[in-house]
Amino acid sequence: MADADLDKYCKLAMEKGATHAKQIHPSSVVTGAWVRWKCQFGCTRYGLGYCCPPDSPTPEQTRALIDCYHRAILFHLENPASGERMKPVKQFEKMLVELEEEAFKDGYYKAFVLGEGPCALCKECAKQMGAPCNFKRDARPAMEACGIDVFQTARNNGFFISPLKEKTETRNYYCLMLVD
Repeated sequence: MADADLDKYCKLAMEKGATHAKQIHPSSVVTGAWVRWKCQFGCTRYGLGYCCPPDSPTPEQTRALIDCYHRAILFHLENPASGERMKPVKQFEKMLVELEEEAFKDGYYKAFVLGEGPCALCKECAKQMGAPCNFKRDARPAMEACGIDVFQTARNNGFFISPLKEKTETRNYYCLMLVD
């Protein structure tokens, strides 16, 4: 299928709330062992969910997966500090999982979305109760949980991203769909 075919998914994502969507080459996605260390030694939710380390794929597994693809789409959501913080992010990720399903039905049988941040599908992950995931169909690991350097990946593809200095700043969320 032609690269132009992916424009459909970029346009749909933007119609459904993404700030930007851009076709990228998977080789521009940067992985590194240090990223999971930031999860382990910097995130209060480390180990509490199925989509986070140590349950998420390692950087090495992620690189091997990315290397199976020739095309991908990087999605961006700007989330201003005013108003609800998590609701737009949940809607964004839900929309991307639906977009992944649409791409699959269109013949992109390898389509797979990687989310951002800890999974927010449940108030409390079933992992905490020793039960299987309640949303296995919709849950996706975060890019950073899999060892993707989101900052460098976004920058490699012309997107703006920088660490927040204040909670009042607009947050920039990124998700990736591997397409082939």
